[in-house]
Order: sequence, then structure tokens, then C-alpha cells
Amino acid sequence: MIFTKKNSEDKTVVAMLASALRRDISFGTLRPDEKLKIESLRQRYGGSNHSMRETLRMLDAEGLVEATAQRGFRVTSATEEDLRDVMQVRIEIEKTGLSWALKRGDVHWEGRIMATHHALQKAEEAVQKNPDDLTALEWDEASRAFFASLIEASESPRLIDLQQKFFDQSRRFRLALLREGRLDFEARKQRQKKLVEAILARDEEGALSALTQEIESELWADARTY
Repeated sequence: MIFTKKNSEDKTVVAMLASALRRDISFGTLRPDEKLKIESLRQRYGGSNHSMRETLRMLDAEGLVEATAQRGFRVTSATEEDLRDVMQVRIEIEKTGLSWALKRGDVHWEGRIMATHHALQKAEEAVQKNPDDLTALEWDEASRAFFASLIEASESPRLIDLQQKFFDQSRRFRLALLREGRLDFEARKQRQKKLVEAILARDEEGALSALTQEIESELWADARTY
């Protein structure tokens, strides 16, 4: 019991540092393959050597940074192959989760999907009017909540954890398309509407097809390195 407060403080610091690094990796402030030196990161973000190392280990587990042979860390690469791999894994995980959820979900699950879809539509309207960093983050969080709601009735904590992990790994690709003005929001609106309608109708084939199309379109514009 005497260690509880200290451990809680450490976890809070690590969570704050991880959030800041995730944001800067997502927006490209920390570039793909960039070496991450503990002391430089501490000067920039704060924290102790221990808390920063724990933060990097957490992000390593999430696939956003990776340990190097020299026992340091670097931001993971972001090539066309990386994007394709992340996208394909996301599709398989989320299709499986949605398929299970369609068999197990009840009216409360349907209500959650409708609520997160409404919130996402509002966030998409806002980010089109004012695509600054704050609005972009709010839009991305609304997107995260929507996709998470699709599989929350799968009753599989491990599948849900994997979905969140690969959603985070896809974040910088999605935000790059947003920054470059290469997202077709009207087409997104129609695809998302089609997806929700298929789920509510318990049309599994239609829902899985619409989900695949939405993930592909939100990440893939052309072959390039970000």
C-alpha cells in the first residue's frame, strides 16, 4: 500500500507523455525513422529518464516506435508497404469484430453506433470548415469512437485491443490525407450511412463490404511514402 501513490503518479506521467508523443508522431512532428534519444525527449516533453523509457516501451508495444539494435528507439517507418500492411490487418480485424458483434449485439449496441456516427458527422463538418490541429484531433477521436463502437459487442477484449492498436498505427496516414485535402467527405458520408444502415438491418454481407470500403478509402489515396 505504501507504494500505491508513487506508482499511480508514474502511470499518470507515462500516460501524458505517451499521449504527447502519439500526437507528434501522428502529425509528423516526429518523423518516420527518426531516432528518439531519451535526453532530447525529456527536454522537449518533460518526465524522468525512467518515465520516458517506459513511455517508449509502451509506444513500442503499440507499434508506433521500435527498439533498435543499439538499444535505442526510433519512430517506425511509414512507407507504402507499411500503409498497405496496416490497412489490410485493420480490415481483417474489424471485419471479424463486426461479424461477431452482429451476432451478439443488442439494441443498446445499435444505439451506441448511431450516437458515435452522429458525433462523427458533426466532427467531419467541423474539420472541413476549420482543419487546424485541434479540430483534426477531435475529428480523429470521433472516428476512433465510431469504429470502436462497431465491434464493441463482439465480446472479445483481445480483438478490441488489437483494433485500437492498429487504428492508432493508421492515424498518421489518415491525418496526412486530411492535411493534404485528399479526403472526399461527401463520399465518406454516403459510405458511413450505408454501413450504419446495413448494420441496423443486420445485413452482414453488406455491412462487411461497406466497412472494407470505408477503411480503404480513409487510408489509401495513391502509392506514396508519407
